[in-house]
Amino acid sequence: MSLQNFRYLADLKTRRKLWLQVHLWLGLILGLLLAIYGVTGSILVFHAEINDWLNSEMRTVKPPEQGAVYRPLAEIFEAGRAAMPEEAKLAFATYPRNDEAAFIQSYSLEKPDGTVEDWQVHVDPYTAGVTGKRLMGDSESWLPNTFIGFVFKLHYALMLPKGVSPVVVGVSGMLLIISVLTGLIVWWPLTGRWLQALTIKRKSSPERFNFDLHKTAGFYTTLVMIPVLFSGVYMVLPHNVVPVLELFSPVTYRYWFESKPIPDREPISMAEAIVLADRRYPHGRAHWIYGAPDPTDTYTVCKDDVDRPGSWLQRVCVVMDRYTGEYLDIDDPAIGTAGEVFTHWQWPLHSGQAIGMAGRILVFLTGLACPVIVVTGVIRWLQKRKAAQRMTGVANRRLRHQPRAHES
Repeated sequence: MSLQNFRYLADLKTRRKLWLQVHLWLGLILGLLLAIYGVTGSILVFHAEINDWLNSEMRTVKPPEQGAVYRPLAEIFEAGRAAMPEEAKLAFATYPRNDEAAFIQSYSLEKPDGTVEDWQVHVDPYTAGVTGKRLMGDSESWLPNTFIGFVFKLHYALMLPKGVSPVVVGVSGMLLIISVLTGLIVWWPLTGRWLQALTIKRKSSPERFNFDLHKTAGFYTTLVMIPVLFSGVYMVLPHNVVPVLELFSPVTYRYWFESKPIPDREPISMAEAIVLADRRYPHGRAHWIYGAPDPTDTYTVCKDDVDRPGSWLQRVCVVMDRYTGEYLDIDDPAIGTAGEVFTHWQWPLHSGQAIGMAGRILVFLTGLACPVIVVTGVIRWLQKRKAAQRMTGVANRRLRHQPRAHES
């Protein structure tokens, strides 16, 4: 090795020590949050299936016959409305995800004492009969009433108040991205020993096995971890992320659109909003329907499996004025700007649905790897700290036993 190459390698190692310190302290400070995000995220990848399993009596239905069709949407929504007090507001609905799933309607109910309750009503789409309803939680309690509700709130809000949680989750997500990137820098084999960097050494000591498990788990999850973390930051801090994206490309954000109230005019129903979305995109299957409980809210209908040229992503969302049904925004990667296409991909990437079941499994495994990375990282830090203390002790003992100048 030439002297120039030797100096270059020495400089790289010096800089890597700095990145190692950044990686270490970010890991120690944010490791618990990464483990929480990872485990809860893995559960939420399959939240619909878990919910169906835990609440099969109300969430699953049996088609009366082969090829049976749903009752009219107006009947399905009316069944849910009849199961709730008149003052309840329909805030959200979830279309059946398969032929054996119930139609789910989410209501917000303000009580006389000011408490706001969140309810779900499940309706059999083939009979328009209510299969069950349940209280999901209320504004007076920080703890949701259901397991998946608890996991959701822990994942996106860490059980913190609404005014605090977006900042804490968003900032921690950005710092974790830096942690992942510095981990990649520290992992990079400067000497070219790629096989050693990419594998776990067989028949190694516990210390070496822990180190190899940490670096390989971190490396193999990096390509999934970074987009999942960034999309999480985008979803909790859109007001901060979108302006940055707009520096490069125009972006519309569907949650910022508003309906224009018209005096003495009743808003269209959610069933009519779905019909209007189907008119714009006749193919595919409705999935999420965002209601308009307040005067300036909009209806948003999101559809899956909308096969059309121009985009691999088959998910679109249509935003409508709640009074006129006018299209206010079309979230369609096939016709959007570069910035809009980028934002369209964030939820599919975060959930893994961008590449179907394979993507969901990748996100699931990455989430489970998070506590492994955290625990092995802490163990590695403790091992190095113990070794440093041992070396310091040895050095101190040698100094004590060295003859002093006046003794020699």
